[in-house]
Amino acid sequence: MGKDIGIDLGSATVILYVKGKGIVLTEPAVVAIDKNNGKMLKAGAEAQQMLGRTPGNIAAVRPLRGGVISDYEMTERMLRELLRKVGTLTLFKPRLLICVPSSITEVEERAVIDAGMSAGARKVYLIEEPLAAAMGAGIDISQPDGHMVIDVGGGTTDIAVLSLSGIVRSGSIKVAGDAFDDAVIRYVKRKHNILIGERTAEDLKISLGSVYPQEDVTTMEVKGRCLLTGLPRMFTINSDELREAFEEPCERILEEVQSVLENTPPELVADVSENGIILTGGGALLRGMDNLVSARTDVAASIAANPASCVALGVGKALSGLNDMSDGTINLARKRQLE
Repeated sequence: MGKDIGIDLGSATVILYVKGKGIVLTEPAVVAIDKNNGKMLKAGAEAQQMLGRTPGNIAAVRPLRGGVISDYEMTERMLRELLRKVGTLTLFKPRLLICVPSSITEVEERAVIDAGMSAGARKVYLIEEPLAAAMGAGIDISQPDGHMVIDVGGGTTDIAVLSLSGIVRSGSIKVAGDAFDDAVIRYVKRKHNILIGERTAEDLKISLGSVYPQEDVTTMEVKGRCLLTGLPRMFTINSDELREAFEEPCERILEEVQSVLENTPPELVADVSENGIILTGGGALLRGMDNLVSARTDVAASIAANPASCVALGVGKALSGLNDMSDGTINLARKRQLE
């Protein structure tokens, strides 16, 4: 029989979890193609190195945006290449369990399933990100006890209150890691009259990024293109400036968190208040994200251990229940609603 594989199909990163082996591959969700013949040249880390640096005939593209497929053909080819890298495309096709945002539409679900099948899967199953994130963070979601998870990924932030192995209330917005990068680019352009690329913005976010006042102000020297002269220019930016840049995306995330809490049954809100809020996803690593959520909600927030891998680890745990799942477009939440 083919292997069972869990996939965290993120807008920024794709993580593969093979049953019995654990996480075997973590690659950026980027592909490089030759525009002349449409041939895929590289996928993953090698393609990411080409972002913003390609000659005219080569394009480095990200086939997933906002947590969903924006370029179907490239997603399918990227998946096939990543599955080939971990040696799972053998005579016996694998079964795939793919993670999707909780707000995904049926059309978007179908695109994910078709891409998985075209990439060489025997069957494709879906699981929602907040559910996988909670499992990966070590929360026992089977109990009649309310837990809140905020998964800040690359393309989407998924917020959910969970109880009895299901999602009671959820919200999903396309404001996450990519939006923070875009906010840095816009801020530097407006404040310093300098244009920087995606890679530089991401480096700044990781090195200096904070969303809550910190004791120490850190600085970093950055190169970009001056919009006034068109020439390269070096400038210095500090962590307080980045916090100012992040205000808008943070506010949108906090509004969605508040909205989910307002629509949650009172008993579960009391549970969440007692259990606290768990933050997962790469965006949870932004300095002060837990303090910011705590300050707005009056609920203690904490960051899960290894937040960037929580969803993949949760998908890995869910593989053990694959035989009880329905394949096709009915993911876990919809399956429960139909029972």
